[in-house]
Amino acid sequence: MTAPIETLEFQSEARQLLQLMIHSIYSNKDTFLRELVSNASDALDKLRLESYRDKDLEADTADLHIAIETDPAARTLTVRDNGIGMTREEVVALIGTIAKSGTADFLTKLKEAKDAAASQDLIGQFGVGFYASFMVADKVTLVTRRAGTAEGVRWESTGEGTYTIQPVEDAPQGTAVTLHLKPEDTEDHLYDYTSAAKIREIVKRYSDFITWPIRMTGDGEDAEVETVNSMKALWARSSSEVTEDEYHEFYKHVSHDWQDPLETIRLQAEGTFEYQALLFLPSHAPMDLFLRERKRGVQLYVKRVFIMDDCESLVPEYLRFVKGVVDAQDLSLNVSREILQQDRQIQLIRRRLVKKVLSTVKTMMTADAEKYATFWREFGRAVKEGLLDDFENREAILEISSFASTHDAEKPTSLREYVERMKDGQQHIYYMTGESRSAIENSPHMEAFRAKGFEVLVLTDPIDEMWVDSVPGFDGKQFQSIAKGQVDLESEEDKKATEVAREQQNKDFETLLTWMGTALGETVKEVRLSSRLTTSPACIVGDTHDLTPTLEKMYRAMGQELPPIKRILELNPEHALVTGLREAHASRPDDEGLAETAELLYGMALLAEGGELADPSRFIKLLAGRLEKTL
Repeated sequence: MTAPIETLEFQSEARQLLQLMIHSIYSNKDTFLRELVSNASDALDKLRLESYRDKDLEADTADLHIAIETDPAARTLTVRDNGIGMTREEVVALIGTIAKSGTADFLTKLKEAKDAAASQDLIGQFGVGFYASFMVADKVTLVTRRAGTAEGVRWESTGEGTYTIQPVEDAPQGTAVTLHLKPEDTEDHLYDYTSAAKIREIVKRYSDFITWPIRMTGDGEDAEVETVNSMKALWARSSSEVTEDEYHEFYKHVSHDWQDPLETIRLQAEGTFEYQALLFLPSHAPMDLFLRERKRGVQLYVKRVFIMDDCESLVPEYLRFVKGVVDAQDLSLNVSREILQQDRQIQLIRRRLVKKVLSTVKTMMTADAEKYATFWREFGRAVKEGLLDDFENREAILEISSFASTHDAEKPTSLREYVERMKDGQQHIYYMTGESRSAIENSPHMEAFRAKGFEVLVLTDPIDEMWVDSVPGFDGKQFQSIAKGQVDLESEEDKKATEVAREQQNKDFETLLTWMGTALGETVKEVRLSSRLTTSPACIVGDTHDLTPTLEKMYRAMGQELPPIKRILELNPEHALVTGLREAHASRPDDEGLAETAELLYGMALLAEGGELADPSRFIKLLAGRLEKTL
C-alpha cells in the first residue's frame, strides 16, 4: 500500500530565504557541503550522547560515520549519516520553518547586503546551512528515521514554496540528504560535485577535523571506499601541527559563522586535573548578543566524547560571545547541566578560561591595536556587564575596557591612559553618563571641566549607568560623576585665594537660595551655588548616591516602582539672569512673577540636561508670557 504524500507550504520567511539562496550571488558555493557534513556530525554526536544517557535506546552505534555518495549518471550527491535522525514533527519544525528569533530582521539585512561576503556572514549568523543545498541543487530529497522509532520520513522540495512529506517503512537509522544537482557551470562557480576529487578537496578544506569518519568511494569501477578526513581533534594536536586555516574552519564548524575569527586561544592544563581548550573570539557580534533567549557557552567534550553544545557553566554571561571547545579528562559522561553548575572542576576550568580570555584581550591592546578596537567595538558593551558581578576579575575587566572621552573625539581611551594624563593633584576619574555624546558634551555640567582642561569620560551605553555606581575606582583613583554631588576643581592655593570672595558670595545669595528652595520645594531637594558652571545660568545635579535620571527611567520602564527622586538646583552666581533675579527679589520680595521666573529657570536647567518637563504646557505658557513683555 502506497504511503500518503502530503504537500505542505514553507513558512513565509523560509520561502523568502529559499528564493534568496537559490538566486544568490555567492562566489563560493562549495560551502553547501560543509553545512551538510556539519549537520551530519552533530547528528552523530547527539546519538552517542543519547545512547550514553538512555541505555534502553534501540540504536545501532557500532559504526557511526558519515558517507558521501555520488552518481555522475543521475547527477546526484548524497550525504548520509547513521546518527540520531528525525521524526516527522522534527522535520517539519526544523526544515519547513526557520525556528529562529529575528528571522524577519535577517531577511531584511540579507536583501540589503551589497556583496556576497556580507550575505554569507548573515547566513552564518542564523545557522540556516541546510538551505545552502539549493544553491547547487534543483531538488533536495531527505530520508530520515529517528533512532529508537520504527517509521521513517521522506521530505522533498524544489525550493519553490512547498515541500512533500510522507512516511517510509524501511528507512535506515539516521539521515540521508540527496541533492539533484544543477548542471555544471564553472562561470557561475557551479562545479562537478559528483567528482570524487572535488568532494575530497572540499572535505579536506572544511571538515578534516570532524571526529567521525567521512567515507566516500573514489571514481572508477574498482574504486575502494576511503576515509577522506584525518579525524584528529584540533585541540589535541600540537599548535605547530595546525595551520591558521584549519583553526578558522574549525571555528566556522562550532560557531556556524561564515567569517574568520578575530583571535584563537589555546589552553592546556596537566596534572591532577587535565583538560584542553580551544577558544575563539569572533570578529563580529552575533545578532542575538543582547536577546534574552539567545544560546551561549562552549562545546563540552569528555575524553573526546561530545557531551553538550552550549555549556553555560564554562563561560560567564558577559563572555557569552566566546566560542570553542573544552575537552575534560576526568568528568563523568553522564554529567548534566545541573551537576555542572555545582562541579568544582568545572568551576576551576571556568576561572582559568575567563582569566585566559581577559589576558588575551589585554595582550591584544598593545600588540594589535586595530584588532583590539574591533573586539571592543563589537563586544565592549557585553564585557562591561562583568563589572557588575565578576568581582574577582573586575580589575582585569577595567584594564581591557575603553571609553569615549573628551580627550579625543574619535579615539576611545583606556583607564590606564586616562590616569597617566591626569592633572597634578587630580584625585578622581571624572565621567558623565547620558544618551549620546552630543548631549553630554553640550551639558552645562561640562562647562567648568572644559574651561579648566579636565578630561571627562563620555559614557553612553545603558550598562554604564549601572556599573559606575558599583565600581569604586581604578588604580587607586575613584570614579566621580560630574553630574552628582559637589564638584571641587580648585587647587588648595586657588581655594585660599578665593575663600573670602566665596564666603561673601554665599552671604550675598543666602536669601535668594532660601526663597527659591521654598518656592521650588515640590520639585527640588535644595538650591545652592554652583562651581561647575561658566556660561549657563543653572543646572540640575543629583546627590552623591542618587539614581541618575536615565537609570531611574530604565527601572520604571522595567515596571519597578520608585519613590520620587528630588534633585538639586545649582545656580551660576556670575550669570546675569541669576544676579538679576537676586536683585529683583531683594527689592520686590512679594512679587509673584519672581516665583514664575524661578520656575522657568528650573525648567531651562532640566531641558539643558535632556530631561522631561512635568508640565510642558505650563512652561510654554510662562515662557510665552515673558517673551511677550519684551516686545
